[in-house]
Amino acid sequence: MEPADGPKLPIRQYGDEIARAVAANDVVVVIGETGSGKTTQLSQILLEAGFASEGIIGVTQPRRVAAVTVARRVAEERGAQVGGEVGYAVRFEDRSCPSTRIKYLTDGTLMRECLEDPMLSKYQVVILDEAHERSLNTDILFGLLKNLAGVREKPLKLVVTSATLDGDKFSSYFNDCPVFNVPGRCFPVDIVHSREDHAHDYVSAAVDTVLQIHTGQPAGDILVFLTGQAEIEKAVASINAAVCSLPAGSASDLLVLPLYASLPPELQLRVFRGGPEGARRCIVATNVAETSITVEGVVYVVDSGVVKQKHYHPASGMESLDVVPISRVQATQRAGRAGRTRPGKCFRLYTRTYFEHQMPDASLPEIQRCSLAGAVLHLKALKLPLDVLAFDFLDPPAKGGLEEALSRLYVLDAIDADGDITPPGRAMAAMPLEPALARALLAAHKLGCLDEMVTVAAMLSAEHVFAGGHGPDVGNGLAPGGGGGGGGGGGRGGGGGGGRREELSRLMAECQGDHILLLRLYQLWAAGGCSREFCKQYGLDLRGMNFARDVRRQLEGIVGPNGRGLEKLDAGGGDDGGDRRGRDGGGGGSSHAPDRDRDGDGGGRKRRRSGSGEPPPLTPRGSGGLNGRGGSAPPPSAARLDALRHALTVGFANRIARRMRMHNGYKTVNEAAQLAQLHPGSSHLKADDDGLLPEWVIYHELVATSRPFLRQVCPVEYRWVEPLLPKLSGVDVRRLSKGRLLAEREEAAAGAGASRGGAAAAAAAAGSADAAAAAATAAAQAVKRNDDKAVDAARQRYLARKQQQAAAAGPKKR
Repeated sequence: MEPADGPKLPIRQYGDEIARAVAANDVVVVIGETGSGKTTQLSQILLEAGFASEGIIGVTQPRRVAAVTVARRVAEERGAQVGGEVGYAVRFEDRSCPSTRIKYLTDGTLMRECLEDPMLSKYQVVILDEAHERSLNTDILFGLLKNLAGVREKPLKLVVTSATLDGDKFSSYFNDCPVFNVPGRCFPVDIVHSREDHAHDYVSAAVDTVLQIHTGQPAGDILVFLTGQAEIEKAVASINAAVCSLPAGSASDLLVLPLYASLPPELQLRVFRGGPEGARRCIVATNVAETSITVEGVVYVVDSGVVKQKHYHPASGMESLDVVPISRVQATQRAGRAGRTRPGKCFRLYTRTYFEHQMPDASLPEIQRCSLAGAVLHLKALKLPLDVLAFDFLDPPAKGGLEEALSRLYVLDAIDADGDITPPGRAMAAMPLEPALARALLAAHKLGCLDEMVTVAAMLSAEHVFAGGHGPDVGNGLAPGGGGGGGGGGGRGGGGGGGRREELSRLMAECQGDHILLLRLYQLWAAGGCSREFCKQYGLDLRGMNFARDVRRQLEGIVGPNGRGLEKLDAGGGDDGGDRRGRDGGGGGSSHAPDRDRDGDGGGRKRRRSGSGEPPPLTPRGSGGLNGRGGSAPPPSAARLDALRHALTVGFANRIARRMRMHNGYKTVNEAAQLAQLHPGSSHLKADDDGLLPEWVIYHELVATSRPFLRQVCPVEYRWVEPLLPKLSGVDVRRLSKGRLLAEREEAAAGAGASRGGAAAAAAAAGSADAAAAAATAAAQAVKRNDDKAVDAARQRYLARKQQQAAAAGPKKR
């Protein structure tokens, strides 16, 4: 079925030519300008050309919101419901079925699928869309799929697409593959640069520009680019307030809508439905609206010129979330959103001089500015005999980043001293969590506090659980005596006042550490029916809490009843440094089956309104877990909380800090020995009589703002830290990367080849046909592709031969 809108889009004119190129080549690069239709039409072109006859056409997107909305759009074009012929898969949600032929998914989801099926056997074509964004997972997929496209028995076709891409660079990387340039369908866009830069007041400048457009420009929707949820909600509130103060009849109605990745899907969809008759819409968005997603009706773009990026510094383990300038490529993309349906205007909040002479040409790839531990763990889990330090990257990361990632995984028992993945490492790679949280879950199962750890992991996985949009920062509006943190509408926490502060003060006094506070907040919220009122009372973000609940349900399904999903790992689970004294009341596993239906309601219970319907607990009733009903949630016993802190120590072994002797500064326990203070929002630690905080802590993040700060901190015991200390120094990174072992195996193979002729000649000279046959068999085995057992056996033979040679040479002279 050809979609009704298909022939209108430029890429349809090149459909036959692209299909022939894909049939004739393993890899094809398609550069489709804005408005060409590449994101929605290319998958359909290949489907209609028969490229889904033996598998799925997979289309990756760098963001969850893009994967979901584009899948819905394509399904609508084909007159189908999403989840059938056209589906999607994102973190914690899979809307596909065996009959799905086009599947949109995030690049991270495809990476996880590689773990279960390294050959991606169910895919006939993989389209890596928006390749210019250079997300970490996409860069890893470049190398993996480049190799896979040429070695699979049933060829895998790879199509790399983008609106703005260095075609020559990508063609060279993919063995001089063909490049198609598809023109877009854009109307002229008038670029208006600001007379002065607004680097420090771009939010207020954006609001002012929106009002000028609304009161002085012809009809047409407005798209504003800002950096994150907090800025967006602030701008939405400011625009609404300003419009309300306009004289009656001076302007048409203005519907202001936010758009960012963590916005609930039902609220995201409002952006794509059009506005009321006679009203103008203003969409205030992150860079999620730069590519993939097209908002119909946009005529005016307001470009702040900035974007929010995470930067990780491997030498110190410090992470910063920085507002940085966009590139000229991004500026061009943003401007192009104004010319989709008619001539438009782009108002840039920076000068022409800045754009032409100071703005960077392209953004720094994510692989060169983020932690690589998760990506390296996935590579290790693929069972490929590769040297991670020599992986075929399009743009290699800094060497220090890879070395730091290997060291971190070794400390977490994810890889052994030879760089081989361990059973815990394989389990960690299969979980949709960062390695530290995944390792903490495994330790929690062993220590008997799995229910609590699942909750903590879910809360830390939510982008925002506290009102104000600053992520899981437990100090945001929660310090005793402090006010509320930035509220907003749409179910966000509000309130404030003395009663709230008293409740918070009491709860913080009960909780030792931010992780325990997150646990108790979730338990109380769930036991009270997951209510909006509770969120208002405690300054929580209802959307973030609902997301944490959904993550918790998914994690329950992964760990299984009574933790049986993790049981097979216990034998190789590494040393968690202690006994199981945390098993208060019968263990930390689930006493119920995991949720199986799509909505996540377990046990056949009816869903309650207001987002209730909390899933059954992992722990038996009376053992300190949730009771699943409204009302109070008794705090876990001291023994279970100790077990939880112990499990967190194991998971965050790379993020241990020790207090200085005479003051409350901390120093990280690693080679960086970074000095840092507790973040003002992480003040839930009790001081002793001398005013000194706990000596040992683990932290979730080391962030750089005005100075280095530890965020999300939990006090721990030295007896849990001590067994971990030997692994924190003196690591042989080349051995962990497999570089040394690969060199040894190559030497062993070369030695076997050199001795092949001599062995056969000696056997023939001795007249021993059996010996000659044995030598020939050995030679054949030497060139046979090795599996894991064969490689290990070869290594043992090599070591034995080296020992024999050393013995024959006699003792070394000193």
